[in-house]
Amino acid sequence: MRIVSLLPSATEIVADLGLVDCLVGRSHECNWPISVKNVPVVSVSTIDPAQFSSREIDDAVKAASSSGGMLYAIDAKLLESLQPDVVLTQDLCRVCAVSGDQLGELPARVISLGPHTIAEIADSLRYLAKELDAEERGLVLAERMLARIDVVRSRVKGLPQPRVFVAEWTDPPYACGHWIPEMVAAAGGEEIMGRAGHRSVQTTWDAVGAAAPDVVIVAPCGFDLERSRTEAAKISGPWRTVPVDADRYFVRPAPSVAEGVELLAGILHGV
Repeated sequence: MRIVSLLPSATEIVADLGLVDCLVGRSHECNWPISVKNVPVVSVSTIDPAQFSSREIDDAVKAASSSGGMLYAIDAKLLESLQPDVVLTQDLCRVCAVSGDQLGELPARVISLGPHTIAEIADSLRYLAKELDAEERGLVLAERMLARIDVVRSRVKGLPQPRVFVAEWTDPPYACGHWIPEMVAAAGGEEIMGRAGHRSVQTTWDAVGAAAPDVVIVAPCGFDLERSRTEAAKISGPWRTVPVDADRYFVRPAPSVAEGVELLAGILHGV
């Protein structure tokens, strides 16, 4: 089976299923596991995050969205030359990754994933594993992910719940959505502005201050720990500010969210 993954979380799942050798193409954002670094890259972002501030990136994304422009370009010739049997993509967020409607006519099976909650992440893992003829392995991985999260829930049960704001973007700030509020709850915190199962929502730092968080988790979508630290240094307020590797442990709907929950529990409760 020849697989092209245009979705970082799907690439992670493919590797966890033991199918990384089937991966013949990937997106520019698919950087985990490290073993995929030599796999051909079939997409590129029209915005280079390293060259822009958070405000400039947000402005560029909004401009592209309002004009119907594309945030990602596909190397159609390379993609076709790879002769994939399966292409993995998503329709959850056009800002986050290549969408299925950008592929055009392609003689391959296109599998689109779009989970919104932790339970749906487990469902998508099982579904993808079944589609890739690795159903039993997928069942094990999904249960392992959920079990790790349940262990954290047990550890923090009965502990005081600090008030938490997870900044999915910092300039302007965005309150988190989808599965991240559930991650906070599982780690023993109270997400004061995020909405589980819904998209992230733009807010203001004045509104965040009025909500009186105890902890602000700086987790800008797509940013690693180094960039998150840079963004966190620009934020001040009467709360504890903690930058995290959002790209690796928070924004990808993959088994690594269990590690994100464990990380949050350590931040909030030291457990």
